[in-house]
Amino acid sequence: MTRGRIFLLATAAVGFLLLYVPLLILVIYSFNASRLVSVWGGWSTHWYVELFRNQAVLNAAWISIQVAVVSATVGTALGTLAGYVLSRFGRFRLRLFFTGMATAPIVMPEVVTGLSLLLLFIAMEQVIGWPSGRGLLTIIIAHSTFCLAYVAVIVQARLTDFDRSIEEAAQDLGGRQPWIFFQITLPVIAPALISGWLLSFTLSFDDLVIASFVSGPGASTLPMLIFSKVRLGVSPDVNALGTLIMAVVALGVFAGAWQMRRADRIRRRDEQRAMRGDA
Repeated sequence: MTRGRIFLLATAAVGFLLLYVPLLILVIYSFNASRLVSVWGGWSTHWYVELFRNQAVLNAAWISIQVAVVSATVGTALGTLAGYVLSRFGRFRLRLFFTGMATAPIVMPEVVTGLSLLLLFIAMEQVIGWPSGRGLLTIIIAHSTFCLAYVAVIVQARLTDFDRSIEEAAQDLGGRQPWIFFQITLPVIAPALISGWLLSFTLSFDDLVIASFVSGPGASTLPMLIFSKVRLGVSPDVNALGTLIMAVVALGVFAGAWQMRRADRIRRRDEQRAMRGDA
């Protein structure tokens, strides 16, 4: 084994250790019987039982899931349109301005984004009376804003490599827009849309800073609740919550990988059948 290969393996091992050892420690301490987070008191599932009895945590988790699902869906729909325009409409007036506005939330500090949205909602309420107060709706609007930017970049990158001869063939056969977009373009770029939705869901579910600015009473998300617990002293049920979230994510990753392998196997089988048919 060469020195270069040993160095690469050692670097990869250190990287994986830095990533996963803290998560492993979190999982182990979620079974800690002690009331103190940093003191080991033996193995127990007590804090998992306490977690499901904690109505505040369950309500915050449900709010976060609702916000993440709606924000990811709205952001994916709007981001797809923005990415399609940026990729397909070539040079047009104010293109650079539109591109910058569509992707600005990615590089904008979250504090600035949250404060600007807070001022916007206050001004709108004073002028038109909507939204009346801050809560679930304002969080969804805020999260959809930055989710849109990420999806637009992903969709634009996917459409850059898109084979437009497929759409041209559909036009030759009498197809017209928007039928071509929904029947041909959309299924081809579906993996990019799924990736954008999942990324948007994760970003929305994980957001703390922006949600802290635009939320109101009775609309505390899970990150906000956990952050408040950290300031007052973390209880061991938070470790149990983190372990459950990691378990759900791991199941989703394995399910996605299995589905991708299954789809690839079906595609290869269809290609082999087509080649035998041509022969």
